[in-house]
Parts: sequence; structure tokens; C-alpha cells
Amino acid sequence: MWGGGSVLVLVRIMVETPRLEQVVDALRRMPEVIDLFEVTGEHDLVALVEVEDVSKFRELLVGRILKVEGIRGTDSSIVLYVHKRGGEEF
Repeated sequence: MWGGGSVLVLVRIMVETPRLEQVVDALRRMPEVIDLFEVTGEHDLVALVEVEDVSKFRELLVGRILKVEGIRGTDSSIVLYVHKRGGEEF
């Protein structure tokens, strides 16, 4: 479950369609990616990532996620507060 001292980020990811499975496999191997969803709409995937702080998120995004072949772009939102997760209220 989410550690109160960490940072959660929702990362919406646009993917080159022929490389979807390759991108999914790469993201699955990243331990910071704690949930990964294939979705409809403007983005193809949504990842929930957990990192120590915002600078670690930047390192993950720039150093690893954006280097995955087939990712066209991302849009991220830092979670400010968790009201309910996994059916449990906080």
C-alpha cells in the first residue's frame, strides 16, 4: 500500500500503436510502476508510479520512461492527497 512519505504520480502515456506491447513490457519491468492500465481516449496507457520525491520522478521520467522506444509523449499529475485507494478510505 502507498507509503505516506512517497510521491504518487499518474502518468498518461501516448504510444505508437504497433509498439504497444513492447512499451507495456518495458513499463512492467520498472519497479516504480505500481499499476499500469490500457485505456481509451487521447492516451493509450496510464501508469501509477511511486517514487521517493519529485526529483526521483523527474529522473524516472526523463531517464527511463521517455527513452522507451514507442512512447510518443506523456502527461503527468502528481497526487496531492489520497482520499480512497483499493477500497480503503484514508
